[in-house]
Amino acid sequence: MRPGLLLAVGRPLAVPRPVGPGGSLRAGEGPPPTAIDLETVSVWYGKVQAIHNVGMQIPERRITALIGPSGCGKSTLIRCLNRLNDLIEGIRIEGHIRLHGQDIHDPTLDVIELRKRVGMVFQKSNPFPKSIYENAAYGLRVNGEHRRAVLDQVIEQSLRRAALWEEVKDRLHTNALRLSGGQQQRLCIARAIAVEPEVLLLDEPCSALDPIATAKIEELLYSLKERYTIVIVTHNMQQAARVSDDTGFLLMGELIEFGATDTLFTTPQDARTEAYITGRFG
Repeated sequence: MRPGLLLAVGRPLAVPRPVGPGGSLRAGEGPPPTAIDLETVSVWYGKVQAIHNVGMQIPERRITALIGPSGCGKSTLIRCLNRLNDLIEGIRIEGHIRLHGQDIHDPTLDVIELRKRVGMVFQKSNPFPKSIYENAAYGLRVNGEHRRAVLDQVIEQSLRRAALWEEVKDRLHTNALRLSGGQQQRLCIARAIAVEPEVLLLDEPCSALDPIATAKIEELLYSLKERYTIVIVTHNMQQAARVSDDTGFLLMGELIEFGATDTLFTTPQDARTEAYITGRFG
């Protein structure tokens, strides 16, 4: 773990933290471009307000973690970023969310196209009851790509990026449900990145995995941020400290604090943030 963190318990960082593009800033570098800009975002489920006037700028090609106790609105917020919440009856969203400057609630925006640009991996791995190959090819086939040579190339590339190719290359046509939990989650990541999204959302991707599988996912995220903007929801503060460049702390639907992970975990500006990350509540 990085020196000086307020966390009481943790384990060492799995991989070295890079410096430069996609990682920590070198001296004299300006801030990275903004990938997603949230402006006074509020969410209601019927008459119950779940998110209160959240504003934050998620940097491009960095890992942003959202932390906070259960029920604080993390999953609700992340599902706003690709409009998955639209599928919930009675939900109401106010404010603005911009993806590279484009308002994602613009009536002219194709929601299906948005979800190609903003991929998502869920808490529980959800491979389809198909072969490993067909799981990785699913998004491509939905988009109308059926040329075998193209599929073969993209699937290999995606599985390599998901650090899974060497483990499955000789059994691509076996059922994906026969993979281990960690392998299934990496397959879901491969499926999400096969269509080349701009942003990858992960909602508690390691909560059901053992420590070894979790370490592999964390190392994978570190390599993926060279190509994608990553937003991860996690209850595990040690994980947020290990893998993220920036962290937002939510409490009761409010964004209490947002900033560089090193700063937030060593010198938090709000007493509630310090109380949470030192384990005094939550």
